[in-house]
Amino acid sequence: MERPHIFMLPSPGMGHFIPLIELAKILASHHRVSATILVPTTGSGHLTPAQKPFLDSLPNGINYLLLPPVELDDVVDDARFEVRVLLLMSRSIPFVRDAMAGCRISAFVADPFGIDAFEIAKEFGIPSYLYFPASATSLVFFLHLPDLDGSVFGEFGDLPSPVLLPGCAPLHGKDLLDSVQDRKNEAYQWILHLSKKARVLPDGIMLNSFAMLEPGPIRALLQEKLPGPTAIYPIGPVIQSGSVKEVDRVEREECLTWLDDQPDGSVLFISFGSGGTLSYDQHTELALGLEKCDYIRFIWVIRIPNCKSSNRPLLSPKCDHNPLEFLPRGFVERTKARGMVMNWWAPQIDILSHRSTGGFLTHCGWNSTLEAIVHGVPLIGWPLYAEQKMNAMMLHETLEIALMPQADPVSGLTDNEEIARVVKDLMEGEDGKRVRHRIKDLSEATKKFNSEDGDSTKLLAQVILKWGDYNN
Repeated sequence: MERPHIFMLPSPGMGHFIPLIELAKILASHHRVSATILVPTTGSGHLTPAQKPFLDSLPNGINYLLLPPVELDDVVDDARFEVRVLLLMSRSIPFVRDAMAGCRISAFVADPFGIDAFEIAKEFGIPSYLYFPASATSLVFFLHLPDLDGSVFGEFGDLPSPVLLPGCAPLHGKDLLDSVQDRKNEAYQWILHLSKKARVLPDGIMLNSFAMLEPGPIRALLQEKLPGPTAIYPIGPVIQSGSVKEVDRVEREECLTWLDDQPDGSVLFISFGSGGTLSYDQHTELALGLEKCDYIRFIWVIRIPNCKSSNRPLLSPKCDHNPLEFLPRGFVERTKARGMVMNWWAPQIDILSHRSTGGFLTHCGWNSTLEAIVHGVPLIGWPLYAEQKMNAMMLHETLEIALMPQADPVSGLTDNEEIARVVKDLMEGEDGKRVRHRIKDLSEATKKFNSEDGDSTKLLAQVILKWGDYNN
């Protein structure tokens, strides 16, 4: 059978970009599928610094093509991130058509922000598959959004009762993804548009989850004839196989050398993902809370706070200021015997897979969540944006693999006393033992699902067989 060749279209947000790249690597290394990755661009038309190391490390059989840049100068400054991404993807569609014209393509794969490009695949008679890089719970909500839009009046966050979705734990309206919290906003209209297209355009949906992790939502997707494609393939967990050059090599080696010197399971890793930042006041409370943890070791990836304070201006994450300037005076010196502070980035996979790492304070992005599960690292959930509150509730209440600090209902701040309490509980308390036991079981399950005879591997092979049939 001829080797399938597919085209893939990732959106630029790293939470979508990385999973699609990792899927391409699995397809090439384990299933003899070659791929061309179409990369939308803006501005100068070059790769972003975040994208470049991932594309530079692609194995044989995978190449990438930079699409011509599109203009976003007309987008208002305060437009939501989702709107900017979706306009970039929408305006790149003519270039997608040009790239696909005349090529023999077995299938076209895109993440949810690229669904409109499936229209082009249909024009060329090419089967199209949605790769959904978030949870099964998020997919159930996404496919049900058109129904909810017609039945819910007012804002989701004002609903007096939880939202009930097939197979899912009840979800409070305020915990649904950010982009649906204001139904008058352009971002909501875009997400609603994509959810409607997701019900009719894809020939199948590949989902980055697995049955033991989300049995209820996946059972609903597979058995309850939800709106959308009947062919849904839970092929997860798909995670990074190793760290790329996110940080300077010297910093990486210093980090791993420091970890080598720590006792097993003694280090709390703290990171809020590629786009997460805290307010200045919350940043300060987190630092003070870590100080109060006495002897507990930590690695903290810090960034510049995202709001004004009495003594710091509002700064862009891309500015030249040193994030260390925003820590309480003397914090680094007082904690240097048991803590490491890293600016902007850290080799997350290396840290989570290290024997010394015993906990992960995380924003609950799905990539980070799956990486922690695969490596058996228990969690403290600290959701910030997107669908992270939905993830956090599932991790805490349903799966019981995460502890959750409580915020003050008036200020919204989680104070340093509460932070110290939760950190100590995770690293040395009874609740920490319970979640550690639960996540170890899930970690063992991932090995079975991703093994040569595992369910996820078999389901991905089923998809590829369909692509091979198209070749013939």
